[in-house]
Amino acid sequence: MKVVVLICILFQFPIFGEVAAKNNSFSIYLDADFSNHLESSESIERGLKVALETVQSTIMGRSVKIIRKDHRGNSARSKRHIKQFSKDSNALLMVSGIHSPPLLAHRDYINENEILFLIPWAAAGPITRYPSDQNWIFRLSIDDSKAGKVIANYAIKKKKYKKPYLLLENTGWGKSNEKTMSKSLKGLGISDFKVGWFNWNLKKAGANSLINDILKTDSDVVFLVANSIEGAVIVDAMASQPSDKVIPILSHWGIIGGDFHKKVIFENRLKVDLTFLQTKFSFLNNKLSKYQSNVLAKTKSMFPDVKSAKDILAPTGFIHAHDLVLLLIEASKAVEPNQSISKIRKELRSALEEIKSPVQGLIKTYKQPFSIYSKSNPDAHEALETIDFVMASFGINDEIILNPWRFQK
Repeated sequence: MKVVVLICILFQFPIFGEVAAKNNSFSIYLDADFSNHLESSESIERGLKVALETVQSTIMGRSVKIIRKDHRGNSARSKRHIKQFSKDSNALLMVSGIHSPPLLAHRDYINENEILFLIPWAAAGPITRYPSDQNWIFRLSIDDSKAGKVIANYAIKKKKYKKPYLLLENTGWGKSNEKTMSKSLKGLGISDFKVGWFNWNLKKAGANSLINDILKTDSDVVFLVANSIEGAVIVDAMASQPSDKVIPILSHWGIIGGDFHKKVIFENRLKVDLTFLQTKFSFLNNKLSKYQSNVLAKTKSMFPDVKSAKDILAPTGFIHAHDLVLLLIEASKAVEPNQSISKIRKELRSALEEIKSPVQGLIKTYKQPFSIYSKSNPDAHEALETIDFVMASFGINDEIILNPWRFQK
């Protein structure tokens, strides 16, 4: 009997060793809205995968897999995913999607529980401004503390509008933009503007009522902060008005995160002179660098449905996620891999703040993109600056065309 037991024990060790080897990997949790904003969520996922492919999907000697988590725009579901991450001994970090509200709701929990979070889209200003030098959230995206400034600058300095109407979704994201847009307009000498609000799941009747209220004022432009679902209904409602009553719409970039381009026909987008915020790189640029061309070629090879650059839907998500992973890869070089997952996360968080070598990305070459957060250094966890933001519009084939205008201080 003892011999049999001993033999069993001896044979068990290799088996356990094989299991451990198979688990020698890292997980990246992508917590996004795959139900209502599929295009933006999948675009982020593809950007992550293409960038990871540059290191054969291996970081610190471990293979990396992406785990989809669909929060459906629901903050409670997102909280459950964050807790699941905390219990996963292979979980390296989390990546967010288009929505700011889940991150705003759980910002304190994320930081208190030392959960490393990378943000390639969600734009609400407070997300990265946790009041501690132990800040666990990093963003490479548009930041609403700057977005309102860029939109206002374009409207007043470039387009010469005088009386904007701020039409904002009634969430933390919308309220964040109300503050920054109002401050920016007042800084440009514009104090005569009005503000209106709407909720998620806005329907046609509600949108028509909003537009009718706006047109009863003497506003000459709408600043819109909406996601694609509500944005499509609002733009169509404006386009349905008599031509002599229609006023232009300048939008935050939330409208491009879904199938807005399918729901709102080109003629309606043209009728309202729709312009929206973007960052300064597009795969549709006439002159791509060798590096940018190689990324596009790799994307085509990895995803057969991408025949050309215009097939990359919600390209912002792809571009930002791609560049974020490049920064992650660079930071990981300074981390000791043979330690507990909690220590790896801590070292990786610190390493992100200390990237010294230039990192070539799609948007730009990043030079120390992050630093240690403090009240005197509020942009410490923001990889992009105001000069990286532009305005854009849709072309006749739904492609996103960047405006040559640049922000003027």
